[in-house]
Amino acid sequence: MAGKRKLEHFAEMRTFPHVFEPTLEEVFRQPYKLIGNWRKTVFKNDNPIVLELGCGKGEYAVGMARKFPNKNFIGIDIKGARMWRGAKTSLEEGLTNVAFLRTRIEFIDSCFGADEVDEIWITFPDPQKKDRREKKRLTGPLFINRYRQFLKREGIVHLKTDSDFFYEYSLNEAKLNGYPILEQTNNLYAEKIEDFDIDTQEILSIKTHYEGIFTEKGHKIHYLKFRLHHD
Repeated sequence: MAGKRKLEHFAEMRTFPHVFEPTLEEVFRQPYKLIGNWRKTVFKNDNPIVLELGCGKGEYAVGMARKFPNKNFIGIDIKGARMWRGAKTSLEEGLTNVAFLRTRIEFIDSCFGADEVDEIWITFPDPQKKDRREKKRLTGPLFINRYRQFLKREGIVHLKTDSDFFYEYSLNEAKLNGYPILEQTNNLYAEKIEDFDIDTQEILSIKTHYEGIFTEKGHKIHYLKFRLHHD
């Protein structure tokens, strides 16, 4: 039954005008057809673009789209069964400033052009703890170099994670490379949220499904915000 429902969701998602599912051939070692044209073709405005990497059900992309109508949000994940939920909700609510891209994050630099993206959110990624998996870490050198291809010079990277290991790894990478750190805390909800700027307060009020589970179990939520380029 679950398998049938998943197939139905996949089929329904293919009819959604704000969901894009490029084939491997369309992104592998070549630019995707929308590269550099997301504002003009998809959103039809000149507003900033914010990506949510590994978006899962899209809670952040949809939640931020509700709170910030003057920004555009794109949730990216390879797992379409989860993505369907956020895509369905945003369509039902008539949100025109959110889209979804189903692809591997390894191909992300084939999907966005130079200076096309203003911010990146990385929400509860797999920490890839084993040394041989370092290349898979979303704040590691290989991925950071991909982000450089399309993130604006003053662009910002946000990370939320419940992994002590991944938080410390990401913080050390930022320090090692001289990226300006704007916010850092290893226990977000023990901090005074009002100490953050208003936009950050608004964003941090959004919680993913898994974040709710983590906090209920007493896990600390870590938050890191840095600029990718040197000032």
